[in-house]
Amino acid sequence: MALIREVRGHTPVIGENTFLAETAVILGDVTIGRDCSIWYNAVLRGDVNKIVIGDRTNIQDGAVLHTIYDKAKHPSQTIIGNDVSVGHNAVVHGARIGDNCLIGMGAILLDNAVIPSGCIIAAGALVLSNAQLEPDSLYAGVPAKRIRAVTPEQREEIVLRTARDYMHYASWFRDGAAEGEPEK
Repeated sequence: MALIREVRGHTPVIGENTFLAETAVILGDVTIGRDCSIWYNAVLRGDVNKIVIGDRTNIQDGAVLHTIYDKAKHPSQTIIGNDVSVGHNAVVHGARIGDNCLIGMGAILLDNAVIPSGCIIAAGALVLSNAQLEPDSLYAGVPAKRIRAVTPEQREEIVLRTARDYMHYASWFRDGAAEGEPEK
């Protein structure tokens, strides 16, 4: 069972039909929507400020979500929309992510950065603090720069398919039946 713990009077709120891997850690002021999945060794540390995750969002293995203290001079909160995939070993530290986004493996999103709906952040990219990205865009590099617009095909085949696939994968663990293929 995942480690779920109250911190500073805040108890995590977990939405209906959400899969939590046994080694996931969810602490403090964390709200997770419906039909989400929080994978192995993911850490959602809402000890110093709020973390909010929308519906049908997946936080993949080894990802870390944190914030800056709510009483600091420049606090931050981690807010993630619906149908978002946060890739393996990504770090989201006090950034805001809109709906229908894909955050690549090992990407780092820093405090008060705004990633609007429809964005793809490439694997290994670094989105700097306070960055204001353009919607429906692909960003890559260190620091992350806009490469081009996300095509409708990429939105369907990468962003939305990944979110749907992770809902399917979670069903294997939730239902105890590790079989079947995701829909094409």
